[in-house]
Amino acid sequence: MVLYTVCITLTILSLYPIFLFFKDSYQYTFIDEPTTFGKLINHPYKKFSNNWKVFWNAYQYLFIGLKNSLIVSVSSTILTVYFSALTAYSLTAYNWKLRGICNTIIMAAMMIPSTIATYGFLQFIFKMHFTNKLFIFILPAIASPMTVFFMKMYLQASFSKEMIQAARIDGAGEFRIFNQIVLPIIKPAAATQAIFAFAASWNDTSMSFITIAQVEKKTLPLMFSPIYYLKPNDFPVVLASVLPPIILYAFLSRHIVEGISLGGVKL
Repeated sequence: MVLYTVCITLTILSLYPIFLFFKDSYQYTFIDEPTTFGKLINHPYKKFSNNWKVFWNAYQYLFIGLKNSLIVSVSSTILTVYFSALTAYSLTAYNWKLRGICNTIIMAAMMIPSTIATYGFLQFIFKMHFTNKLFIFILPAIASPMTVFFMKMYLQASFSKEMIQAARIDGAGEFRIFNQIVLPIIKPAAATQAIFAFAASWNDTSMSFITIAQVEKKTLPLMFSPIYYLKPNDFPVVLASVLPPIILYAFLSRHIVEGISLGGVKL
């Protein structure tokens, strides 16, 4: 009874914000429209159908933001997971002279406050004239110290050098070993980090708010502005902004459960 009570309570707490989204879509929704005098006028929409009409009138802004968000989030997630796993594999499977130093640098990078790194990165963007470019949010995803550390810890617990040596005897190359043997082994860790990386990239607004000015380059969170007719209390807009991370979690959650079950069997 205690277990069911806790689970039901957590389910209600998780679904309550979604219920508020549906509820707010039936309430008054004020759409701010700029006038010729620079002021904002409010138009109330009482019915749920009218809210959807407002949504479809602003579909071009929604689809632009959705497309840009998907490009940035999917690309950065793939780069984060793949190169972090590759780095973690090199730190675990190979004995090379600078391995200890590189491991220390990665650990030290985890301790640097994000605000300091962001300030230096912004200076670099403006000096190189990389504003209004989506790739500036994708390429930095290659270097993710926290993801590398997580992958390294997982590999140290589940990695077998004998398996790698057997693959080398069979004539497999290093990248083939990594892609066909190592990646399936760390699939649960990769799925976990993919969820975190995608959610962080999808919800990021601080960097893009400063460096993106063109409308056609804005991500979906930046479209929540009166001049673009996308208001956070419009349910269709909220649904479009929260649905992709939920779908990703639904597809990858089973790999996390499989990893936990596999670890329990090994123990």
